[in-house]
Amino acid sequence: MLALSLEEMRAIQRYYRSLNREPTDVELETFAQTWSEHCVHKTFKGIIIYDGEEIDGLLKSTIARVTRELSPEWCFSVFEDNAGIVDFEGDYAIAFKVETHNHPSAIEPFGGAATGVGGVIRDILGVWGEPIANTDVLCFGELDYPYEKLPRDMKHPRFIFTYVVAGIGSYGNNMGIPTVNGAIFFDEGYVGNPLVYCGTVGIVKKSRYRREAKPGDVLLLVGGRTGRDGIHGVTFASAELEEGAEETFGTAVQIGDPIEEEKIKRAILKVREAELGSAITDLGGGGLSSAVGEQAHRFGCGARVHLERVPLKYAGMKPWEIWISESQERMLLIVPPSKLERVLEIFEEEEVEATAIGELIPERRLEVYYGDERVADLSMEFLFHGLPRVRRAASWSPPELSEPHFEAGNLGEDLHRLLAMPNIASKESVIRTYDHEVKAMTVLKPLQGEACDGPGDAAVLKPLRESWRGIAISNGLNPLYGKIDPYWMAASAIDEAVRNNLAVGGRRIALLDNFCWGNPEKPENLGGLVRAAKACYDIALAYETPFISGKDSLYNESPLGAVTPTLLISALGIVPDVRRAVSMDFKRRGSCIYILGETRPELGGSHYYKLKGYLGRSVPKVEPSRAKRTFAALTRAIDSGLVLACHDLSEGGLGVALAEMCFSGNVGARVELSLVPAPQEMRADFILFSESNSRFLVEVHPEKAQEFEALMQGTSFARIGETLGRELVVTHNGRELLREHIAELKRSWQSGVVL
Repeated sequence: MLALSLEEMRAIQRYYRSLNREPTDVELETFAQTWSEHCVHKTFKGIIIYDGEEIDGLLKSTIARVTRELSPEWCFSVFEDNAGIVDFEGDYAIAFKVETHNHPSAIEPFGGAATGVGGVIRDILGVWGEPIANTDVLCFGELDYPYEKLPRDMKHPRFIFTYVVAGIGSYGNNMGIPTVNGAIFFDEGYVGNPLVYCGTVGIVKKSRYRREAKPGDVLLLVGGRTGRDGIHGVTFASAELEEGAEETFGTAVQIGDPIEEEKIKRAILKVREAELGSAITDLGGGGLSSAVGEQAHRFGCGARVHLERVPLKYAGMKPWEIWISESQERMLLIVPPSKLERVLEIFEEEEVEATAIGELIPERRLEVYYGDERVADLSMEFLFHGLPRVRRAASWSPPELSEPHFEAGNLGEDLHRLLAMPNIASKESVIRTYDHEVKAMTVLKPLQGEACDGPGDAAVLKPLRESWRGIAISNGLNPLYGKIDPYWMAASAIDEAVRNNLAVGGRRIALLDNFCWGNPEKPENLGGLVRAAKACYDIALAYETPFISGKDSLYNESPLGAVTPTLLISALGIVPDVRRAVSMDFKRRGSCIYILGETRPELGGSHYYKLKGYLGRSVPKVEPSRAKRTFAALTRAIDSGLVLACHDLSEGGLGVALAEMCFSGNVGARVELSLVPAPQEMRADFILFSESNSRFLVEVHPEKAQEFEALMQGTSFARIGETLGRELVVTHNGRELLREHIAELKRSWQSGVVL
């Protein structure tokens, strides 16, 4: 359960031979945690040979490189702390972090998801931030997956889905933090490896942000007691899920307590306001071993820890168990000795245990004691720089796919069936289990429209009581495209996250990446990962959207094989005035309907092809130069007050977007497909259901149409119809293709996913 490679074990062996002694169990476990894929990101920091090229660090040569080359002055702290932080207004900044909790959720869905939420909330506390909103993106196997096809010991997707949702709601609701944004995706590739992405946004006061610890400062452990839950969590996350994993790794799943974390939150914010701490971090992966070691390394010093001082849930724990336990609701504060007494008083006021367990020392060593016995004495230099660099070969070949050939059927029936598909259908039964109103900051909510039950593109929050400035939170996820080409999957995910943000009025957008992949030791898996990372560099640089944080979860494999390669892109934008935020529902009859962007025969990986039983190969691509012109023009139109409603075109294309805008606003529409901008002749059903990127549907008052069209000059756009009645009518060259009552379309959309 150490999850160390042979080469890594040999490096450790050489180190101890130079010391002429054997390692202690505490020391060996320290290497296992610190050197785990989860903590050190060996694959992204290693050397990769791909297509005749030597890539020296995939992270620094792609994702981090974007931010380095753009170097925006509004990025306050990126890739160096528990969360990425960007300027907001005055002394206020916004922190954002998204984590994964996949393996624990596969074994114990409720606890795995709940502690995923708790952990990412602590990431915000770990930058002295106040958590204000959660976002959760979930990927499951299909809910009707045959039980007889499940391997032994594997839980059914319906069970995992039910209890993951319950775990997320339980933690966020009990802490009074709204869940305002997210997505749920179903695919057979997630049966053996569900994906649970948990994100939190918080407010940081830049003048209270402290990272200035020094030797002599006290290591203060605060929060919950330490137990055997969560032991080997990071090494578990760095291994494949095999049969019997629940029995082997059952203790790796943590046990959450949101009420305890709420008390910790209040105490930490008091310490922040009084400027009593010199540094802070959460106890996540690796427990004390990672938190203490990483903090000492950050400040160029060492640490001395006394494990017998750590408050325990029960007696009899071994020193190594105390050291690496990932028991939840624990934080590590570093406090100057002169301020320790006041800090202890604050935690006592909130009824939170706080214990001084050691101090930073000038020597670059990690010294751990249990009573009078020294159970670990490690060189910080070797611990953090002795890890052998991973060197791996990567390869990728396009899968042998072809475009399907079939005749168009009844497009009205197809639209109803698309709306009922699990990846498109309403997630209201899930969303209603989460509180998205608490804190009274949520301007645009997850459900929008006349009856507050339509699908929003992004959430908009108003974080400061005295300011109308807001933030927009959105995401992009296109796993089906990855089955064709991971490059265009990643490009599309960025485009989708950005356009969702722009659709509500966001701009100055920052990105977060979260890769969930199979075993990177397999060249074909690693090759796909390289292609996706390269797309992140190309598209984010072109869009001038820096990455500010990220996370990778690799080794997502089970007896059913590797997980569907998945990249989640989360986006954080600024809304200058939340009173101008735009929702997606049609607002009135008699408005003009415009489509922005070009529609191409790009249905590979689309839901229309999936409906017909195909995958295809014509994956949607991104043309950044065209897209940027469209994006800029749309933002100008929103700022000018010309846009009544805006909705991005994604799953299901134009047909689904039209239906959603109609039934959300309880207003019908008539559109003519031959007016849709397209660079080549296309079948009517392809125009209606293509998932080409960088497109929007916009509602404009007829009196503002001329002004809107003037702003759109230089972009691909067209007026394709008008809002009217209670039906959606679609024609092509004057011939009626479908006529559906919007109430019936809504009924189909609301029938697809039930918790």
